[in-house]
Amino acid sequence: MEERKLLIVDDQFGIRMLLSEVFEKDGYKTLEASNGVQALKIVEDESPDLVMLDMKIPGMDGLEILKNIKKIDEKVDVVMMTAYGELEMINEAKEHGAIDHFAKPFDIDTIRQNVADHFEKRIKT
Repeated sequence: MEERKLLIVDDQFGIRMLLSEVFEKDGYKTLEASNGVQALKIVEDESPDLVMLDMKIPGMDGLEILKNIKKIDEKVDVVMMTAYGELEMINEAKEHGAIDHFAKPFDIDTIRQNVADHFEKRIKT
């Protein structure tokens, strides 16, 4: 089976650590970035299959990072992570190519299932 790379972009160390640990146990290669500059460098160097991107990051926000990711590689799938009630930002992110979103605090089992489903769909297409 081909290695599945997952980039987690969040300024909160605890969230990155939790998601990395969970997805590594599920067999993914996880990459982490705490800001937009790191995230874009990893997208250029590693070509992740899926990016889990926090909407609110100091400096370059999630929408700006999303737009730049799509400039580097429009085939990279991006899922936004956001606080409840940011519907307008979620809609804008989807207009710029985000495929899905999760509201924080999130249910880890739901995220695991959605990521697994995402990779299943990619294999079939």
